[in-house]
Amino acid sequence: MSGDKEPKDKKKKGGGMLLKLALPVVLLGAGGGGVYGLVAAGVIGGGGHEKAREDNNPKLVRKGEDDPYAPKGGEGHGEEGAAHEVDGEGGSEYKTSYFTFSEEFTSNLKNSDALVQISLACSTRRDGRVLIWLKKHELAIRSALLNVLADTPEEDIASLEGKDRLQKRLTKAINEVLTREEGFGGIDEVYFKSFLVQ
Repeated sequence: MSGDKEPKDKKKKGGGMLLKLALPVVLLGAGGGGVYGLVAAGVIGGGGHEKAREDNNPKLVRKGEDDPYAPKGGEGHGEEGAAHEVDGEGGSEYKTSYFTFSEEFTSNLKNSDALVQISLACSTRRDGRVLIWLKKHELAIRSALLNVLADTPEEDIASLEGKDRLQKRLTKAINEVLTREEGFGGIDEVYFKSFLVQ
């Protein structure tokens, strides 16, 4: 019987030795992967990846500063050439640029026979890339805005509070399209140029 125990002990010792050799290799690999993950996430090593991504986002433009991305000619402008910048002396320290959508929006309202027809503009304090993106993705933005309008009950647009909520929903919809397409939103507010319910 003692002969039976001896081979089992040898197998056990051999397996234990293999485990002792393999365990540090596995831990080293996992540790290396963990360190790589932390470096890639920017937690250690200076965050180089995060800085590069941040640098590509449109920047706030201070009043009096030149915007290196300001649209030239027809770029970033609606048919009316309505993208323009405003420099006031008071208020915000940042330049505001406006973009007017070239066509009106007409949509049915949720659970109603009523139609709404609106003309919209929006503003940004970011550089001209946002204006360029608005023009570039106007078709996708129009579709998203029409979906928001179609999901708006008639009673919501009968009050100032309801119109304010609608403006916020429209702003969010534009930023979602820009974020999906370009990786960054940048629209601060949406404005009604005209508002008609029939």
